[in-house]
Amino acid sequence: MVCGKTDLRRGIDGLAGIIQSQYQLNVYEDALFLFCGGRSDRFKMLYWDGDGFLLLYKRLENGKLHWPRHREEVKLLSQQHLRWLFEGLKINQKSSVHGAAKESHQ
Repeated sequence: MVCGKTDLRRGIDGLAGIIQSQYQLNVYEDALFLFCGGRSDRFKMLYWDGDGFLLLYKRLENGKLHWPRHREEVKLLSQQHLRWLFEGLKINQKSSVHGAAKESHQ
């Protein structure tokens, strides 16, 4: 996750440049790089699949992303954390909001 605000007008080369110059990471690793815009309702994902880059863009119709704005807030994300983030939920939850709601109906 790239902390703070990223200019989402950037394309593959611009986003890859951020990863290489600011974080000294290899964009060709098996990793998904996430970038959030200033409005916190949209983000881009950059991924190298072995023979080219995938660039995905998502805009939430309702809600805002709970995106870390400072390096101290960053942590390794699990698949559950990603789901929460993509749904506009905070990534530091103790259990799934949907799972808790589902359990209460059973």
